[in-house]
Amino acid sequence: MSLYSFIKQRYDRVNDFFIETLMSEIKTPYDRIGGESAVRKLCQTFYQVMCDTPQTQLIRAMHPEEIGLSEEKLYLFLTGWLGGPPIYTDKYGHPRLRKRHMPFPIGIEERDQWLYCMAQALKSMGLDELFSQQLMGSFVQTADFMRNKPNEE
Repeated sequence: MSLYSFIKQRYDRVNDFFIETLMSEIKTPYDRIGGESAVRKLCQTFYQVMCDTPQTQLIRAMHPEEIGLSEEKLYLFLTGWLGGPPIYTDKYGHPRLRKRHMPFPIGIEERDQWLYCMAQALKSMGLDELFSQQLMGSFVQTADFMRNKPNEE
């Protein structure tokens, strides 16, 4: 065996070990937020804010009086969206978020009310500030994509 082959073989094993170790340490947002119980808490707080805040009654009115099913669907969706088990898609199929929200007129005001509820829920979680900002950035993009009212910028 040449010296090159010997060194390459050792390097490859060390490199493989390093990559395996690194990959095992990378956590999904689902893991970083705290898994199932934390995602449930986020969804509960989100809907609690929605129900208790006078300024968010426009979007509250779009939901059924009994909010439990909406909360559960948000939990199922966010679990997979954050990198956890795909329990929403297992139960309901592809989310098709925009299509599923088309029956509801969503404009800038509705988007901003939804984002307010999510921002308050995230604040209550006590997450790392940078991680919370990253999540909020993703929520902003998704919420803006849901807008379907004509003639709104």
